[in-house]
Amino acid sequence: MTEELKKQILQLNIPKDNILFNQPMSKHTTFKVGGVAECYIKIEDIQQLRNILKFAKQENIPITILGNGSNVLVLDGGIKGIVLNIRFNKIEMMNLDKKIFANIGAGIKISILGHLLLKNGITGFEELSGIPGTIGGAVRMNAGAHGKEFKDIISSVICMDYDGNIHQFENKDMKFEYRSSILKYKNYIVLEVHMELQKGEKKDIKEKMDEYANYRKEKQPIEYPSAGSTFKRGTDFITAKLIDEAGLKGYSIGGAEVSCKHAGFIINKGNATAKDILELIEYVKNKVEEKFNKEIELEIEIIGEN
Repeated sequence: MTEELKKQILQLNIPKDNILFNQPMSKHTTFKVGGVAECYIKIEDIQQLRNILKFAKQENIPITILGNGSNVLVLDGGIKGIVLNIRFNKIEMMNLDKKIFANIGAGIKISILGHLLLKNGITGFEELSGIPGTIGGAVRMNAGAHGKEFKDIISSVICMDYDGNIHQFENKDMKFEYRSSILKYKNYIVLEVHMELQKGEKKDIKEKMDEYANYRKEKQPIEYPSAGSTFKRGTDFITAKLIDEAGLKGYSIGGAEVSCKHAGFIINKGNATAKDILELIEYVKNKVEEKFNKEIELEIEIIGEN
């Protein structure tokens, strides 16, 4: 990115402290790896988003959208253009006939929303409350846990296209599937999510949240950097089980390792590069196909340059 472009970006109506150049993506992803982003901008309101989208279109600069940096692997060559870190933090709740209608900003962390709902005695979110990441990213990929997915609680989603126009998608328009939605194939940015939840008993909500949190602690390698579950489950098989049966638990390349606790997770043991992780992913995929004749698919997204 030229010095002239950097000057122009700094002149946009965005707080200068929110604009970072040559920013290591290892600081902004849960894998703790990845090269530098040419420009990393924290976006806190809709007008800031419109301003940067308009500028990027005029200057033909690529845009990458990022929430909490979970579920992604940024390659060692970094990211060209502008990375937008969406930080919309709106939280509104309306009570109507025991139903709770919640309007949640795309930048709210799932864990924070989970604790807020508990505090207010609102149920329907417990299974999802331990998922790493933000609401926007979780809706885009229809994240799920413990038999529940985001599609089960969403009534509509407010998005912006790359021309700055706002669209509202009802649940049926979102084309929700396993770890997928229309947002994975179309250029829309999540602004706000409308959810339908219910009043509940705080004691019951806390018991469920504690149960799911303990499950994560016991079964998943949350003590190491990762991007969450690396692979999707198969249509007729459990991917982690096949990886385990292929003898790959604990197998490592460089600083990347197939978790001994849960074979569906690739973890960063502390000094991994994106190249290590990518090579390990390919090794695991090839071994599983060779042994079981099953093709496994990534759940995480790979972004950036080699």
